[in-house]
Amino acid sequence: MQNKLGNPQKTIEIIQKYEFAFQKKFGQNFLIDTHVLDKIIAAAGVTKDDCVLEIGPGIGTMTQYLAENAGQVVAVEIDSKLIPILNETLEDYDNVTVIHDDILKVDINQIAEQYNGGRPIKVVANLPYYITTPIIMGLFEGNVPIDNITVMVQKEVADRMQVGPGSKDYGALSLAVQYYVKPYIVANVPPNCFMPRPNVGSAVIRLTRHKNPPVYAKDPGLMFRLIRASFNQRRKTLQNGLNNSPEVLYTKEQIADAIESLGLSPSVRGEALNLEQFAAIANFFTDMKE
Repeated sequence: MQNKLGNPQKTIEIIQKYEFAFQKKFGQNFLIDTHVLDKIIAAAGVTKDDCVLEIGPGIGTMTQYLAENAGQVVAVEIDSKLIPILNETLEDYDNVTVIHDDILKVDINQIAEQYNGGRPIKVVANLPYYITTPIIMGLFEGNVPIDNITVMVQKEVADRMQVGPGSKDYGALSLAVQYYVKPYIVANVPPNCFMPRPNVGSAVIRLTRHKNPPVYAKDPGLMFRLIRASFNQRRKTLQNGLNNSPEVLYTKEQIADAIESLGLSPSVRGEALNLEQFAAIANFFTDMKE
């Protein structure tokens, strides 16, 4: 197949043909290693029964691999300069739909409904660093029907997804990953697997949806508002962080009571709490309203 990508020569050829200029604001680093591409496809477990949402297809390298293995591929690309390239590199595939849009503004539930009858989709992406957390959180909190998410991310982001209380990398993303999915690092990927070469290493991580979350939160939305508020000002005490947040509408006394109900010190910081404790605080506030 003349348009088959996945190696540096073909990538350079396409980039030169279209005089494509990499844009730093989109964090564009194209994968040029076929072994890594094979690992991503295998990790996601893509079959002809699957509808795959690809975020940021670039010039269509991974899209081609997905199209050969999946039933349907929907690729969302924000950069208008890549659309004519994708039209060429994907012209041989009749099971690919390219949407020119910002993934943070796309209704993914509608994509799942339109292309997969509302059944769970698989998400595959090579995510730029600056937007990794908003995209992952958006997928989790949007109640999108998802089977698994297999993403290439900066190595430190993959590490952050797996850490617990007490680490400087521990934060809202760590807790969201714990609550919604089981993380598994598929492969570490060095900078020389990309064009242009990034300054740091990357990792492929697969996030498989829990059938049931590991803790019970009566109102998960409230729990994550509390989590975000506590990490937005992580040097402050949990009590002050929650009290100062416009997202948390409780009095200082109610917040103090909630912290005390867990047997925690009033001076405890949010970064010291685990997922179960955040769920317990959220449930305390929910019960208070009933």
